[in-house]
This record gives sequence, structure tokens and C-alpha cells, in this order.
Amino acid sequence: MDTSTITPDHLVWWQWGMIKLNATIVFTWLIMGLLTLGSWLATRRFSTGPAIPRWQNFLEIIVLTIREQITEISRRDPNPFIPFIGTLFLFIALANTLSILPAYHAPTGSLSTTTALSLCVFIAVPYFGIRHQGVYGYFKHYFQPTMFMFPFHVIGEISRTVALAIRLFGNVMSGSKIVVILLAIAPLFFPILMHALELLIGLIQAYIFAILAMVYIVSAMQLHERQQEPGD
Repeated sequence: MDTSTITPDHLVWWQWGMIKLNATIVFTWLIMGLLTLGSWLATRRFSTGPAIPRWQNFLEIIVLTIREQITEISRRDPNPFIPFIGTLFLFIALANTLSILPAYHAPTGSLSTTTALSLCVFIAVPYFGIRHQGVYGYFKHYFQPTMFMFPFHVIGEISRTVALAIRLFGNVMSGSKIVVILLAIAPLFFPILMHALELLIGLIQAYIFAILAMVYIVSAMQLHERQQEPGD
């Protein structure tokens, strides 16, 4: 099998010395550009009247759905988490959805992209924890019940980040390969069904990644709250 079909990292379009411009970088910036442009176009003419355009109604449904999911998981005000969790979901969902286009390679099929997304979650967890409990309130749990547990807590945080990156990468890549194999076996019978399956897999993976990120953040915040309860 051609290695360029395994991961978009191997599809190099331009190179100068050690500087490479591969499909992962190109399509990542394409998605960021589409999200930025789409956000600007969608929000520049919002209506507050009783009659709203269909596109605005669709956007409101997406935002309300994200708010409801965050609220159900965290039991908190969702507003502080929407920018981060919503961006994660929209980026991964769009990256995976565009896989139906020819010559497109989802950047989420690259371990470098999923690692970067997981590192964002890795940073967001202590950010929200410190924002909620303070520096001391957050970091003290790393030394409980004894200071000797510190390296194990750190290893747990790192392994969780690695697992998050590998899970998204493996699921997206394997889902795409399964669709390609099935299309090769039966190209005349199930193309629409297979593309629909690929879209479903991509959206599910975006949802799972965003939910896991929210669960990690909330778990850290709840842990620190329990540590501050009277009688501890």
C-alpha cells in the first residue's frame, strides 16, 4: 500500500530543506480558515426579531445542543466551557465531515493533529482547575494521600493525554480505511451508504472527544471541591 494513503503526514506537497508542507498542515489551516470565515459570515447579521433566517436557527440549535450537553455533564454554568469544548467539537466534526470530498485527507487521521488536540485538553484541565480552585487548591491533590503519589498522578495525566490522541487517530484512520476497502470491494453498490457511514463515524468521534475533554475538566474540578469539604 502507498504510504501516502496511511496518514496525510506522508503526503508532502512542497519541501524546502527540512521544511515540509504536507496535507495535514494544508487541510488543518483550511479547516481553521473555513471555521473563521463561516463564523464571521454567520454572526455579522444576527436577528433578534421573532422571524429569524434558517441558517441562524440552525446555528442556534448547534449552540443550544452543545450547551445542554455541557450542562448535563458538569451541572454548572456552561458559558465558561463553550468556547473551548465547542471549538474542539466543530473543528473535529468539520475535519471528519469533509472526508466525503475527493482529494481531501482529514487532518484528524494524523497522529500529530490528534496529539495537538489532546495537548490542548491537557492544558485546559489545569487551566479550569486553577481558575476554579486557585493554584494551591488545584496542585495539592497531586501530593495526596502522600507526596510519594506525585509521580503516579503525573503519569496518569500524561497517559490519559496519550490515550486521547491515539483513540481519535486510530478511530478516524481505521474508519476511513474500512470505507475505502468496502468501496473497493463493491464500488457500484454501496458508495452512498459507505460515505454516510464515514460521516457518521467522524461525527461520533468528534462528539466523543469533546465529551471526554469535558469529563476530564469536570472531574478535576469536582475532585478539588471534595478535598475542600468539611471533615476532610
